[in-house]
Amino acid sequence: MRLRACTALLLFLSACATPAPSPRERVSRNPRIANLQRAVTLPWRDGGRCVVQEASQPWPELAERCFHALDHDRVRFNDLTGRCAVASTGTAALGIGLCVLAAPELVVGAVIVVGVVVVGVVIKEALDAYELRGSSREEVEPEPQTKTAPKESSANRKPEPEPSGQDWFPPVPTDPLDRERRRKCEPVPVPHRGGDDGHNKCADTIPNNGFPGWDVLVNGKQFDALQLATRTLWEVKTDDFDIHSPHSQRFFARVKLPESKREKMLAEACGYKFVVGVRSPAHKTALLALDPDLTVVVMDWC
Repeated sequence: MRLRACTALLLFLSACATPAPSPRERVSRNPRIANLQRAVTLPWRDGGRCVVQEASQPWPELAERCFHALDHDRVRFNDLTGRCAVASTGTAALGIGLCVLAAPELVVGAVIVVGVVVVGVVIKEALDAYELRGSSREEVEPEPQTKTAPKESSANRKPEPEPSGQDWFPPVPTDPLDRERRRKCEPVPVPHRGGDDGHNKCADTIPNNGFPGWDVLVNGKQFDALQLATRTLWEVKTDDFDIHSPHSQRFFARVKLPESKREKMLAEACGYKFVVGVRSPAHKTALLALDPDLTVVVMDWC
């Protein structure tokens, strides 16, 4: 009997001596923070903007939506579990990388980063904001009271400030139409349509092209290139415009104009800028004469 009482007393004392979890430990139980802490170890081309926007989603969904923003030149994927074993050419190379990255559990050695990771500034700001919120809560939260404090009269009570409506993260769309539109506007790398190597080479060498070697599917349209930093979609025209007569040039530009206008509309509907890339100043002049609102760039690198 005495032994049993001593054992109970020891258990009680050890429970009292166990330190309370720190604010950082409590925060890490939040799935959003867990996603940010996992993503902060990876290199992101956009500073982590996509990760912060999608942090409320389960990690596999976040990885799929933000895979395009990863700095693929600095990441190596190893299928250690064998679950993602596919061929390593063409679209399959994209598949195995996404499969390894999207695994719910973090397997040591599955994702290897080449060089030093510069923490994405947007992710760091988000983590700092959560840590600040957690520590502030600790300072203001009162200790549990054994006695109920008398209620303050409504006349003496200070009015609580109205919420500003501005939070660190934008609200996640709940309307199915909003979610569908958002999904359509997310850039997805897809293989070049093929058939014109010169055309593809011009697109791949666009300065700051986020996906050289790939087209980008946005809003149901397969664009030739995307500059991630400026959110600019490109359509490349590599026709031998200068070999035609002025009359044929004007006719050719007029025939192609509706297609360019439609591409511009699809890009701008998703918040992107739109550029038409051409190989000659004459082609640029003909397009702008028909539609001055187009942005046309002569591709000197082609």
